[in-house]
Amino acid sequence: MAANDRAAAPGKSGGSAGSEGLMRASLSAVAPGTSLRDGLERVLRGNTGGLIVLGFDKTVETLCSGGFVLDVEFTATRLRELCKLDGGIVLSSDLSKILRAGVQLVPDPTIPTEETGTRHRTADRVSKQVGFPVVSVSQSMRLIALYVDGHRRVLEDSAAILSRANQALATLERYKLRLDEVAGTLSALEIEDLVTVRDVSAVAQRLEMVRRIATEIAEYVVELGTDGRLLALQLDELIAGVEPERELVVRDYVPEPTAKRSRTVDEALHELNVLTHAELLELSTVARALGYTGSPETLDSAVSPRGFRLLAKVPRLPGAIIDRLVEHFGGLQKLLAASVDDLQTVDGVGEARARSVREGLSRLAESSILERYV
Repeated sequence: MAANDRAAAPGKSGGSAGSEGLMRASLSAVAPGTSLRDGLERVLRGNTGGLIVLGFDKTVETLCSGGFVLDVEFTATRLRELCKLDGGIVLSSDLSKILRAGVQLVPDPTIPTEETGTRHRTADRVSKQVGFPVVSVSQSMRLIALYVDGHRRVLEDSAAILSRANQALATLERYKLRLDEVAGTLSALEIEDLVTVRDVSAVAQRLEMVRRIATEIAEYVVELGTDGRLLALQLDELIAGVEPERELVVRDYVPEPTAKRSRTVDEALHELNVLTHAELLELSTVARALGYTGSPETLDSAVSPRGFRLLAKVPRLPGAIIDRLVEHFGGLQKLLAASVDDLQTVDGVGEARARSVREGLSRLAESSILERYV
């Protein structure tokens, strides 16, 4: 098996996060371009059913009854031929070898499953019991189903996935354009010290929307395998800088802790992440996720940025220096008013860096104002 197939080999699940990671790794292992996907499609074209366990340990061994003990290198043609036998196939955990063939898999019959067919029911129960992904190739329904930790995913043709992915990509492009507009407006308002909670919430909202659409497209990229290379390049270009921008906005505007409310940057990011799609459409809900009350009066109240976001746009300015500058001056307006001499009082900021920061902020201020009013 190719090296990239082994690198994508799935492991066992461990909790909800582990389950998502296992599904992603499993989809990658059976994506177009891999030897395993080639073998599965050969089985499908040969009008033969199949039941393949993608991993092996003592637990899997106890479920195997009869069949043949093998230890041969995995190839697509061998998988196709061995699936002609009336029984399941077990691969090594790195998917490089075929270890068992023609075996009867006997999982715990008390494990609940909604599947009806014998092969699919067995695949679902085995995947739940052993923690490894299981693939079922249906002879009658002409489909390949992947069972991972209680979840079932039907593997689709690349053309169908690409069609949905391209629609999502077009949506992402529109949302990214809107994000650029509201982010540019926020920069100009920051320079003029006219930012409201509504403006911040609008940018946080768009950043979260773009991020979620990008996550959906990333899933398509995994499913497409080698067929998704161009899609991956387009996605990377569109979302470059979105994740850092999201964190910078929160760092700039998360409210200072008080006796009644306190929210860290990580907590605010988590709150944004867990908002439902319906909640994300409401600016008041987004404001609450950031740590504000979310009332109409609060949305129109003025806020001032700390300066992380604008300083991050200054070329070749390390993150540690940005943190020190913000800590020293306390806000963007004081940073904009600081002279070269004032900037040099910050630890690690010499004359050359102070001039670079001063000129960089001046250029950003000028360009932001011009973009807004010209």
